[in-house]
Amino acid sequence: MLASGDPAPAVTARNHHGESVTPDFEGPTVVYFYPKDFTGGCTIEANDFQDALPEFREVGIAVYGVSMDDAESHPEFAREEGLEFDLLADPDGEVAAAFGLDTDEGYTDRRTFVLTDGEVGAVYDPELADPSGHAREVLDDTRTEFVSGA
Repeated sequence: MLASGDPAPAVTARNHHGESVTPDFEGPTVVYFYPKDFTGGCTIEANDFQDALPEFREVGIAVYGVSMDDAESHPEFAREEGLEFDLLADPDGEVAAAFGLDTDEGYTDRRTFVLTDGEVGAVYDPELADPSGHAREVLDDTRTEFVSGA
């Protein structure tokens, strides 16, 4: 798995609008991996990121959610939960593998990466705790560590 200081991988995936997206990891970016759309913890985590999204955007931090669900699942999940950030479909696990995550079970464990200046700045393992409040922790840390003038 990628660790702080490792180069950010170059990845491209389809978002929930069907558009090809290649995130730019030069500016502060949060990429959070979650196991599956429409499951309890994943829905809580997605809603936490959505609730904090205005604050992420206010300080220039991009947010992406990634799961191994297919591109057909994400639009319904985003619509049902009112998600305004990109959900990236990774059905073959290529994005997850680029971050060093295990995809053998057909899903990834919950993991969050903060990327900036073309490298990994921080890695979180919210699997060890309730996903509620995780987005706020990431926002506060990223604002403090990686956003100048915030």
